[in-house]
Amino acid sequence: MRHPLDTLTTDGCPACDAATLPDRARRRGLQAALAWPALAMAGALAGCATAPPAPAPDFDAWSESFAADWVRLSPERATMSQYFSGAEQAALDRQLGPQTPERRAAQGRLARDGLQRLAGFKTESLTPEQRVSADILRWSLAREIAGEPYQDHNFLFNQLGGPHLRLVNFLTVSHPLRTAADVDAYLERLGQVAQRLDESLARSRAAVARGLLPPRFIAERARGQVQAVLAPPPAQSEFVTALARRTAGLKDVSAAQREQAVARATQLVEQQVLPAYGRVLALLDEVLPRTTADAGLWRLPEGDKAYAQALAANTTTTLGAEEIHQIGLREVARIEAEMDRVLRSLGRSEGSVNVRYAALRDATSPPPEPDPRPALLARYTAAVRDAERRAQALFNLQPKAPVEVRRVGALTERTSSAYYTTPAPDGSQPGIFWMPLPGPSYNVLGLRSLAVHEAVPGHHFQLALQQEQATLPKWRQRRIFGGGSAHAEGWALYAERLAIEEGWYEGDPQSLLGALNSELFRARRLVVDTGLHAKKWTREQAISYGIGAQEVERYIVNPGQATAYMIGMLRILALRDEARSKLGAKFDIKAFHDVVLKTGSVPLDVMAETIRQWTAARQRA
Repeated sequence: MRHPLDTLTTDGCPACDAATLPDRARRRGLQAALAWPALAMAGALAGCATAPPAPAPDFDAWSESFAADWVRLSPERATMSQYFSGAEQAALDRQLGPQTPERRAAQGRLARDGLQRLAGFKTESLTPEQRVSADILRWSLAREIAGEPYQDHNFLFNQLGGPHLRLVNFLTVSHPLRTAADVDAYLERLGQVAQRLDESLARSRAAVARGLLPPRFIAERARGQVQAVLAPPPAQSEFVTALARRTAGLKDVSAAQREQAVARATQLVEQQVLPAYGRVLALLDEVLPRTTADAGLWRLPEGDKAYAQALAANTTTTLGAEEIHQIGLREVARIEAEMDRVLRSLGRSEGSVNVRYAALRDATSPPPEPDPRPALLARYTAAVRDAERRAQALFNLQPKAPVEVRRVGALTERTSSAYYTTPAPDGSQPGIFWMPLPGPSYNVLGLRSLAVHEAVPGHHFQLALQQEQATLPKWRQRRIFGGGSAHAEGWALYAERLAIEEGWYEGDPQSLLGALNSELFRARRLVVDTGLHAKKWTREQAISYGIGAQEVERYIVNPGQATAYMIGMLRILALRDEARSKLGAKFDIKAFHDVVLKTGSVPLDVMAETIRQWTAARQRA
């Protein structure tokens, strides 16, 4: 899953039934390796605070106030989460957050203040739910502080989520256009785009002066994206055409008002926005001659420390790069053995698993003409609806908000992975599973498993349900602070494995292969991410290991995030096995899923403690 402001089975084949069963003994063996002291760093930082203030009388009131102050630092987050109401929300909806050193320093000060205040709350005075909230805050704020020295180790203008992309995506997709006031707010924000780009340019130049340069191919990708923004005439800019398209049906905007707004947007793009993009292009042209093909964080000053921090933040563990690399190698071997059995059942026995799967994938990809993408989107939608039906047997909790499948926009389609965005809290927008379909080939084999991961019962069940949990504090409903990628992506990959275990692919061995290949892909990520950033692998080495070039380049600019999926899934499976072993006949898969989903986004060690408390309570019952 990639947030747009930040941020991706038992079959009918007797030959592989045994292979698809959970390897519980293996996962229990991981318990010692997967150490989960994610709060140790937070405790150490909190312990450094001098003379903590006396406990506030109301933890809930303080945490809500603190979270609101945190949201105010990012008007974009306030808009995406619709966190406030009335005049304050309206004012934030007209702003784009500054990208200045002062703003970054303010966030650091607020994080330190939050840790100091948390140290004043005695654990025994908090309810169990408040303890979970305190642990989430403590972990998140400690991660913020620990990451400060490495904020510029990922080149800002990268191909995945740089400001040159983020500003386009936010304004043209996420900024609400419901009323005439929203149109005025859009134009106000559009008028700030040039300033925000210039602030980002200043930050990037300072990073370059410290020797924090991107790999050459990353700078080239970003340069191509900036050129794509600059290419159309102002009236055909996405900033303008999206405004015209999205305001066409607004009842309180007359045709004349709409025409006037489009004209103003065109003027802003011509006079301010495009010249700022031209300055970004000039920076990239300056940087390119100084870049090399070296890919990993190891190439940068203190790159080893930056990568260790990235792994800790994304996995919420203390696992080192070598340990994660070895887990990846082991999981790759396990999954390839499963895939080999299924491939042989289909009469495909010659060549490596990679070669055989690629041949089957190519054979099942639809021809380029007529354009297969509308039909593919319909098939993704059908897969989501099928998963909703099947999920009834495994889940008590299911979100009220609907989920739709939409195609990723043209500007980022070639560099984007599939991702999910949460529903608008006011119901004005559903949950959306965003699918890039750049072509010319399409992985039809993985269609069903991707729908499970991004939508049902993956991210949509997890994140839309969290937003709808009225018993949680608002800041937990809206994921202002969360549990890191390992929880979110671990759940989505767990959903894929659940579908395998529960026979969702029975009679469909090709889709089963797609699901297994998806899991294999996440195992290979452990090997490739650590290879790139700790073992000095080249981009070409990573590609030759079985990961596509676009994905490899994603890992290069977002170190550690790709390791979260498999580490998180293994932890959830191990905790489920532990609960099942202790509860025996009392174990209920629906109830287990309830406790995971009700808890919401938390660090993995917090989730583990919650599940163990639930297990103990059921044992007593």
